Amino acid sequence: MRRVGILGGMGPEATILIMQKVLAGVKARDDRDHIPLIVDQNPQVPSRIAHLIEGTGDDPSPVLAEMARRLVAGGAEALAMPCNTAHHYAAAIRAAVAVPLLDMIALSVAHAASLVPRGGVVGILASPAVRKVGLFDAVLAEQGLRALYAQDEAAMLAAIRQIKAEGPQPEARQTLLAASTELLQRGAAVQMIACTEFSLIPEAVAAKVTAFDTLDRLVAAIIAFSTQVDERQTKATP
Repeated sequence: MRRVGILGGMGPEATILIMQKVLAGVKARDDRDHIPLIVDQNPQVPSRIAHLIEGTGDDPSPVLAEMARRLVAGGAEALAMPCNTAHHYAAAIRAAVAVPLLDMIALSVAHAASLVPRGGVVGILASPAVRKVGLFDAVLAEQGLRALYAQDEAAMLAAIRQIKAEGPQPEARQTLLAASTELLQRGAAVQMIACTEFSLIPEAVAAKVTAFDTLDRLVAAIIAFSTQVDERQTKATP
């Protein structure tokens, strides 16, 4: 199996969650059947909220690039980053190393395109920074799709901050439900959970929504990448 490096700490619980999901996604009979991961759990990555929304924080790019180099030096053959907003800095990561970055944004848009016909809309449950930088917009447009974002961005940001500080709380669940319901009323029957804080409370989306978690698309890509070499070897064996 090929080893995957995780650029983590954004937030720390989301990093633990992706490890748990990768573990659960493998049918294993023994320890050696699981995906080999190298994890850089670095909560000191500069705040994406401060940099993109408040305009006061440091650029996370240099820290992310250095993390990528450390992971590759440690043997990672591909990288994955369980933070949607941090994909805004993906170019700096790709410039720093020669191994592929498994792109959670592209993977999620491809999945959305399998659920929504061209000309349709996709609800994005995410940090306001995601809308501000248009993280999904251009990729969705290539598929003939359009993004809809929750209108109460202050509430969404407050929920994300609460989860980071206190873990999942009823108030955050209520905020996510309200946002999901509002997007449904505006025509977004398919919605992405596109913040890894919200990945901790996926049950809070509106009941009639077809929702998927961008983190799950990344998990599937990690497993596929890691096990691909074994599949090639199996096919090559006489």
